[in-house]
This record gives sequence, structure tokens and C-alpha cells, in this order.
Amino acid sequence: MSLPPFSSRLLAAAVALYLIGLFCVGADTKGDTAPKIPGCSNAFQSVKVENWVNGEEGESFTAMTAQFGAMLPSDKDKAVKLPVSLTTPLTSCSNLTSKLSGSIALSVRGECTFTDKAEVAQAGGAAALVLINDKEELEEMVCDEKDTSLNVSIPVLMIPTSSGDALRKSILQNKKVELLLYAPKSPILDYAVIFLWLMSVGTVFIASVWSHVTSPKKNDEQYNELSPKKSSNDEASKAAEDETLDISAKGAVIFVISASTFLILLFFFMSSWFILILTIFFVIGGMQGMHIIITTLIKRRCNKSGQKNVKLPLLGNTSILSLVVLLFCLAVAVVWFIKRKASYAWAGQDLFGICMMINVLQVARLPNIRVATILLCCAFFYDIFWVFISPLIFKQSVMIAVARGSKDTGESIPMLLRIPRLSDPWGGYNMIGFGDILFPGLLVCFIFRYDKENNKGVLNGYFPWLMFGYGLGLFLTYLGLYVMNGHGQPALLYLVPCTLGITVILGLVRKELRDLWNYGTEQHSAFSCR
Repeated sequence: MSLPPFSSRLLAAAVALYLIGLFCVGADTKGDTAPKIPGCSNAFQSVKVENWVNGEEGESFTAMTAQFGAMLPSDKDKAVKLPVSLTTPLTSCSNLTSKLSGSIALSVRGECTFTDKAEVAQAGGAAALVLINDKEELEEMVCDEKDTSLNVSIPVLMIPTSSGDALRKSILQNKKVELLLYAPKSPILDYAVIFLWLMSVGTVFIASVWSHVTSPKKNDEQYNELSPKKSSNDEASKAAEDETLDISAKGAVIFVISASTFLILLFFFMSSWFILILTIFFVIGGMQGMHIIITTLIKRRCNKSGQKNVKLPLLGNTSILSLVVLLFCLAVAVVWFIKRKASYAWAGQDLFGICMMINVLQVARLPNIRVATILLCCAFFYDIFWVFISPLIFKQSVMIAVARGSKDTGESIPMLLRIPRLSDPWGGYNMIGFGDILFPGLLVCFIFRYDKENNKGVLNGYFPWLMFGYGLGLFLTYLGLYVMNGHGQPALLYLVPCTLGITVILGLVRKELRDLWNYGTEQHSAFSCR
């Protein structure tokens, strides 16, 4: 026999992925505002700091501006390279004895408030104040909004302790240190979303046609007429049916309730070990999906390749092909797990995610449009609530917070397709949750089966329209992201009307909605006999 399909564990992994899969597309971004010199109401800016020591350019680092003071330009060409001087005293809490005219003042934290330091540096003629933090993490430099006497007209920013210590050491060695400060804006939309769109649409399409494309040919094998046996096609079809799970209306409602509960638990109790457990589930699901896809494609191309077996302890009689592919998938999974925090780990995450989703969409099925309507409508309101309404209750979007993972450990939920933001100076990733692919994908897969079983072609079928609708829904999601200035969008807000809505409208126009609604039930059988 071949290696076991691990169906029970696959479904267990799929359930875990489902429960956390409904993450939004995009993330919040901050744009520059008009410069405000006096007062205490400026937006915090992330700052790029480029530095030169004796004319030799060093590695740039990140800083953050204060809630007060002048805003830095977003365009690098408008920024001015200025020399840096240490303040005397170094804390910048009393009148300075060092000459700072036209230079950037470098100071340290402690002994007085941020505003006091800024006012002293400004009085000393500094063009800007750079504070060295006492740790690597940057902190918000706030002030009293009721303080109407505050009038700081120079930029004030904080840098990490390692970068600050390096600058201070160079200055103490009588080296000339210069800084260039600017705060580039992140684009609301990055052109890399085109590739994310293609991956999402491609995953739904491949999952829909997978069983049809990879099904064995009728004339693949010849049989001994003297020793008749069941056709391998019949056995494959029966095995495929045994591996499927039809979602019921009751199960759809229970799922959404369970997903909400699980999302809240993730939000309040997210920790490194919890994310690690979810990552292990993800690796298992992705490895199984990759194993099944690779072996299926090889057997499709070379039908006899899977007939050679080897007997192993515990596994029994096992296909050599299946064993070799499993070892390959296991090696890839282990490498990705070890390197999951690397800058290139997104590629492996996407590969495992796509394989897992294609496999899950072969296992979980919608029986008809009635169940699809219940599931997708519940998911529709679920997505809207956790993206738009949850910030009113929890002070932030629960779904976006969970999708971003833990800031302390750097671990993040892997149940997302990610691709780097190629045009963003701050980096980051474009993301789409598995739920935004799986839920519409369940409907699209059902429609493909419906078209095939009812011999519908391209012109009178539903599948081409739903693929167009899914692509349109994702496009509208990114359009909404742009209109909402980069704030996270619930993708199902657009995907459900563009897929389920199109199905219902076409069914009404073609007078086939009742057939779609009751498909596979006794009512459908009675209706078909009339």
C-alpha cells in the first residue's frame, strides 16, 4: 500500500487553520501631516537616519519623532545633511556650554522631561535634537497637551541605544559625524499585491479543477479478463469520496461561533509557545498537502511509478514513490521551520499554504447553495465585526492584531499568504488570510462540480462567472484599502457578494436557483424527476 493519507490529522490541522484563517487584507499605514511647530499634537513619524563618519557612509537605522516639534520631510531630496555635536551636559537638562549652531544635538535620556531637553537644545542653536534611548526599542516621546507654553520648532527624535552609542563613540574620537534625517511615507498600496492577487485566484482555480485534471484516465490500465477485478478508476473515485467531508448548515453556524471564540483567545493569550503550536499544525498541513500534490502529479504522468513497494516497520507495505516524496517534503518542512524568521521565509510559507488550501478544498465540500449561503453570510458578518466593530470594544482591531502576531518574540501567525511590500521604504508584507481564499473557494469548487455533473459548458456554466467574481472581489478589496487610506479591509465584505451574489443572480435568471439550493437532497431528486 501507499503511505496513509493522514486524513484525520489533515482535518484536524484544517480545523485549526480555519479557526484563525479569517484575517484581513492589508494593514494600517500612517501618512505625513502638515508640519506643526508649536504645541503637542504631532503624529509620530518613523525616520530613516543615514550617517557618515569622516565622509564614509555607514549603515542607516530607524528613529522615531516626538509628539512635539517640527516634522521631518518625507522626501530624501528635501532633507539636509548636518553635522552632529554632543551636548554639554550630555543630558541637555541645563544651559549648554557646547556650540550647537546649525548642527544636530546628540543627547541621552534622564534627569528631565523630553520637552525640557528640546527647549534647551533649541535655545543652544541646535537644528535638531537626537536622543539616545537606554534600550533598543523606541518609545513614544509624549508631552502634556494642555501645555500651551510649549514652543519647540526643531525636530526631536529618539534612536536605539546601539546606534546612539556608536555615534557618540565616533564623536569622542574626534571624528566628523553627519546625519541625514527624513521620514519616507509608506504607499497605501504596493504593486506587489498583483502577485498576491494572482496567487489567491490561482489557488482557487487549481483547487476547483484539481480532481478533474488529476483523475485517472479510463484506459490507463489493461485488465486480465480471466481474473476480473475492479477498475482502478472506480477504486480511486470511491477513495476520493471517502476522503471528502460535506459541511452541514448546523456545522457552518457552529464553526463561525467557534472561530470567534478562538480569535478572542488568540487575542488575549497570544504567546510564543501558542504560536509555535499553530506553526507546527501549519507545517503538518502544508507538508501533507505538498506530499499529496507531488505524488498525484507524478502518478498522473507516470502511472506505473507508484506500483513499486517496500515493507517498513509500522507503515507496512509502502509505495517507494510515496516514501521518497514524503522524505523530501519533511526535509523542506524542517528547513522552513528552522528558517521561518528569515527574510525569504515568506516564499516557503506561501508554498505550504497554497498546497494545504488546495488539499483542504478537496476534503471539505459544500453540498449545495443553501449551506453555502449560511456559511458565507455568517463569515461575511464575522469578518465585518472583527475588523470594523471590534476596535470599538477592544480599542483595536482584534483580527489585525492577531494577524500581525507578537511584537515581543517576532513570531507571527503563519496562516497567511504573504509577499514583501516591494515599493515600501519600511518593508513589511502584503497579506491575505486563508479564510479569504477558503470560504469563497468552497463555493467555487462546488460550482465547478455542479457544472461538470450537469454537463454545462463555458457559456451556460457558472464556474467562469464565479472565477471572474472572485477576482473582482479581491480587486474591490484593494480598492477599498486605497480609499480607506490603508486601513485593514474585511475581504469577505467584497468577496461574498461577488461570488455568492453572482451565483444567486445567475440562478434566478436561468431559473435554476431551486436546483442549486436543494442540490444533492431529496427535494432536489424529487424536483429532477418532474
